[in-house]
Amino acid sequence: MMSRKLVLTLTTATVLGAFLSVLAVQWCRVNGWIDPQQHLAMCYSDFPLLFVERGLADGALPFIDPVHSEEVMEYPVLIGVVAGLVAAVIPGHGVTPERVLAFHDINHAAVILCWIALVIITAATLPEHRRRQALLVALAPGIILTISINWDMWAVLLGAAALLAWMKNRNIAAGALIGLGAAMKLYPLLFLGAVIVICLRTRQWDRMLTTILPAAVTWLAVNLPFMLTQFDQWATFYRFSSEREAGFSSMWLAFAWTGASGETFSLLSNGLFLLCCLGILWLGLTAPRTPTAPQLCLLIVGCFVLLGKVYSPQFVMWLIPLVVLALPQVRVFFAWQAAEVFHWVSVWLISAKITSEQSGGDFGQGHYVFETLYGLGIAAHMISLIWVMSLVVRDIRRQDSHV
Repeated sequence: MMSRKLVLTLTTATVLGAFLSVLAVQWCRVNGWIDPQQHLAMCYSDFPLLFVERGLADGALPFIDPVHSEEVMEYPVLIGVVAGLVAAVIPGHGVTPERVLAFHDINHAAVILCWIALVIITAATLPEHRRRQALLVALAPGIILTISINWDMWAVLLGAAALLAWMKNRNIAAGALIGLGAAMKLYPLLFLGAVIVICLRTRQWDRMLTTILPAAVTWLAVNLPFMLTQFDQWATFYRFSSEREAGFSSMWLAFAWTGASGETFSLLSNGLFLLCCLGILWLGLTAPRTPTAPQLCLLIVGCFVLLGKVYSPQFVMWLIPLVVLALPQVRVFFAWQAAEVFHWVSVWLISAKITSEQSGGDFGQGHYVFETLYGLGIAAHMISLIWVMSLVVRDIRRQDSHV
């Protein structure tokens, strides 16, 4: 059990981080989310954009109401449910500045509550002598700067809760939480890879089954009603993920000149990710000691992020609690976060250039600086994450490794 003093300290620190996250988007809250200014002010959010462009402002409930193709939410169903419910409680109808701001602020408040719960859960998952390191999650620059971009924090919370449940030998609860997390954002599904590696090594076949089966049942229970009633809307996310071109901060941008389709890049990305998973399986089975679930989750999610067709700035939130759990080195954490902040800045500068050109603006000669910074930002993000993952691999291979 954690002391009340520690819980209060962690909650207070997270509230401070939340206050900083509000300050970070204050320009957009005051002036609106308009291009290219929102990118230059580095306060872009999907919340206002999707409220306007996905029919939410007009009362459409994603995955329930039949809508035009351009209004379909390109996300798993639970994000659509959360977005629709928040939109439904905002007074009035249609697109007004007040309703757009309210939709943003309510969603921002909701993910802040998820953040507070995430910090407490992270502390509960850590060994007792390391619990104060959950402060890193409470004050992580990567969360402060990206939490209000999208609904990812919901999935991060569910994934963290699943990890805690599994490490406490509550297999059914862990599986159910993974299923819910995957219905919110697919990445918590990757946690099953860690479950499989550990169970294969320890020959705990019943534990594997009692985790994977509830995950599948829960995911299906959430998704099946929408699959049966609005299959085209439900399938949009999966089609979009397969067909979309290589996007922001992906290594595959370096190969865009080939003219390869999104499906081709998906095939290559998935193939390389599978090879990485086999390597992680070999590592887990041959290590001197059984790796921890957070160590394996970090390696799997890290490979997924590095090899994916897109790396949105908020994806750093997927990794932050895993890094804190898997690697007890505060200096490494902050060095990695510094690289991610640099990447975050470079993304918004290149976004400002792109949106300005689309609206007929001209950045003059300065756009070469933005492109260079963006390239350096991608390199910093990838190299720093590979470095963090290599340190985890080193710890796994050490005879006396313990986290």
